[in-house]
Amino acid sequence: MNYRIQPDLDKFVAILQLLAAAILALFAILTLVNLVFITTRPETISVVNAIIGQGVLIICLSALANILFRKGLKQLRAGDAGADSGQEQD
Repeated sequence: MNYRIQPDLDKFVAILQLLAAAILALFAILTLVNLVFITTRPETISVVNAIIGQGVLIICLSALANILFRKGLKQLRAGDAGADSGQEQD
């Protein structure tokens, strides 16, 4: 019996990374919707500060989601390729 735990764990981590990327992308979209609602308010310094802060937050969330998505997809594809080539033939 040859138990291969590592590829299963790599696949699980890759799925978690893809899930985290989807959640972060959703948060970025919801923050963008909130930003649109904030821009309808009368312009004060606090509104301008909120717009700038949320703009930075949207950029950071999008960048992190992109990184996690690419890394998770790469790891998932590498795990699938490794699992296919690592099977023993009877």
